Amino acid sequence: MRTLLRALKSVDTALLQRRGTLFPWAPVMMAAGIGIYFGLPAEPDAVALGAAALAGMAGATLGWRHPAGLALPGWAAALVALGFTLAAHRAHGVAAPVLAFRYYGPIEGRVVDIDRSASDADRLVLDRVVLERVSPARTPLRVRVSLHGPPAGAIQPGQRIMTTGHLSPPEGAVEPGGFDFRRHAWFLRIGAFGYTRTPVLTVAPPEPDGLSLRIFALRKAISDHIRAALPGDAGGVGAAVTTGDRSGLTAEVLTALRISNLAHLLAISGLHMGLLAGFVFGALRLGFAAVPSIGLRVPARKLAAAGALIAAAGYYAISGGNVATERAFVMAAVVLCAVLLDRRALSLRSVALAAMIVLVFRPESLLSPGFQMSFAATTALIACYGWLGASELPRLPRWAAPVAAVLTSSAIAGAATAPIGAAHFNTLSHFGLIANLLAVPVMGAVVVPAAVLALLLAPFGLDGIGLWIMGQGLDWILAVGRWVAGFDGARSWVPSPGPFVLPLLSLGMLWLFLWQGRSRLLGLPVAALALALWPMAERPGVLVADNGALVGVMTPQGRALSKPKGAGFIARTWLENDGDAATQEQAALRWPGMDKSVRVLSSSGQEVVHVIGKKAAARFTTCARGQLVVSTIDIRPQGDCDVWGPKRLRASGSLALTASGLRQARESRRLWSQ
Repeated sequence: MRTLLRALKSVDTALLQRRGTLFPWAPVMMAAGIGIYFGLPAEPDAVALGAAALAGMAGATLGWRHPAGLALPGWAAALVALGFTLAAHRAHGVAAPVLAFRYYGPIEGRVVDIDRSASDADRLVLDRVVLERVSPARTPLRVRVSLHGPPAGAIQPGQRIMTTGHLSPPEGAVEPGGFDFRRHAWFLRIGAFGYTRTPVLTVAPPEPDGLSLRIFALRKAISDHIRAALPGDAGGVGAAVTTGDRSGLTAEVLTALRISNLAHLLAISGLHMGLLAGFVFGALRLGFAAVPSIGLRVPARKLAAAGALIAAAGYYAISGGNVATERAFVMAAVVLCAVLLDRRALSLRSVALAAMIVLVFRPESLLSPGFQMSFAATTALIACYGWLGASELPRLPRWAAPVAAVLTSSAIAGAATAPIGAAHFNTLSHFGLIANLLAVPVMGAVVVPAAVLALLLAPFGLDGIGLWIMGQGLDWILAVGRWVAGFDGARSWVPSPGPFVLPLLSLGMLWLFLWQGRSRLLGLPVAALALALWPMAERPGVLVADNGALVGVMTPQGRALSKPKGAGFIARTWLENDGDAATQEQAALRWPGMDKSVRVLSSSGQEVVHVIGKKAAARFTTCARGQLVVSTIDIRPQGDCDVWGPKRLRASGSLALTASGLRQARESRRLWSQ
């Protein structure tokens, strides 16, 4: 008992000594609560939510009334409970009807978003949806339709359109434990996805009757103007970095930028918002300094911060206000408000405050790679530059300082975000540092100032000057991206980590960056342990698509796929999660008997049979004991085998056979999976 009391006293003393430096841990505690909510296998009931609320109130009471260091664990418990309840409240608050069946027929709705799919098809998001023979109570609030038919012409925001197409409920994870697209769609309030091959007809002219649609119409007009002034790929990239409109980007450009690790330049995030706010802030300060009679009489620094804040807010509005841009604006606003209040602008406290604001309004963003990579890079940069500032390094020559700053920043941000990107996208860009060193300075010194210049000259009809300059910078960035993407070994694939690797890695790095004193070095072995566990993650021996259209079996040569074509997205995702660079056609060659409609493959003592098509299903009347039979048609063969047809798979979702048994994607009973 005495030993326990001594340990508690030591913890209490250590926390009291660091009391003024613990605020950056507040969003970490909130994130823990949010992570607990999303990690539950079943939706918590009212009793569980009430218990979480009571625990939070008890922790807050302890933190408020207890004078000693034990108040800090109380506040930590309160923040964890707050994150849990915020996530539950958000999930219930965005509830909307989800289509419960496959639909084919007329689709009518109002255009509220336009973008481009991975197959280079225009894609519309519609609200105020009307579906034939579907009651309003069962009609999704929003649907997304890809246009694979004739060219749709100039579709405008707010325009009411009608077409005939296919709609389906949001698909589940392509493998158990993988990315859950239904959860993603739930928070977007999109209840059905589909496509059309017929012409799109206008039912009513554009009527942007709300602020969001008016801003959308303005974004569309700006994007069209930029693409008209900058034809080709530069115009598509220019529209993406100014308004967030990616509908003009081609698959070739996206692939090159991803391989060269320059795709982050397309997302309006912290880099763009920081460059814009910094340029406006610096320009205004120089302007005030150029007129001493004004600059000496007004608080130039605060006025420049206010002007930069207004510019950042305008950029946020015309960029579409997605999660990444919202996060970037909150961070920029916190920094600029700190300047207005005579506080330290760039600090771990400001990063923590920005993270808390984002988590309060969008708790689900914690699961997105954008949130994780953005705050990882920002936290690492501030912490590392703090260490460098405290160290007694020799001063560099004036010409070398900017080069060293770009090199150091790119290296720190790249190292902080690389594991997160690899965990989510299964790729590592080996020459991304070279590409960023050549492209990011051009983005900051040419593209962003030219965009601001074009905006200032637009009222006089001279915006073409700024757009031409911006185009030169974008052409350089595209050339760098294509050049680096062409290097041998520019990209490698890595397998998906286990479920605890990324949280453990994050904990280790957060301890290193946020804790004070030499004990912060304890975060390094924790992070090293996470990296050591990464390659030990077990990949399923057998994977089955949720519609029975594709089966993947692990072999010594890699995963063998049962079909060389069809279900391409599922095949690509399975191979990427394996860390396999093979194409679907190459992986199909690993499966013997590819010319047969009944395909059999044995792996690790498990014989897998894939029955494809009606003719094969009619012939497959008997099966062997212990076989795992997957069929694209519901069948009932004679024999003691485990048969999975479309009807059974619709209830179970995708399947994964591991050493611990057969897992189903729909084992979890959450709001978005029912």
